[in-house]
Amino acid sequence: MNKNDYWRENIRLVLMLLSIWFFVSFGCGILLVDYLDQFRFFGYKLGFWFSQQGSIYIFIILIFVYAWRMNRIDEKYDVHETDEFGDDG
Repeated sequence: MNKNDYWRENIRLVLMLLSIWFFVSFGCGILLVDYLDQFRFFGYKLGFWFSQQGSIYIFIILIFVYAWRMNRIDEKYDVHETDEFGDDG
């Protein structure tokens, strides 16, 4: 296993997911709010929805995506989590 490749892939995943969250929260919730407000989503202006609820929902989804992708990366590089006694858990 190459630790540098493992961490490079890990950091790339984190940066990609944070970029998505930044775009949704800052871009859609602040910068593009006037443009998005011309559309409706569940009865609310879309820009308002993103700034109040959408970015939180996206963040929660990204947490699950991170956990899923990290499990795959761990398997790829044969990295195992251990409990406090050193046993695989």
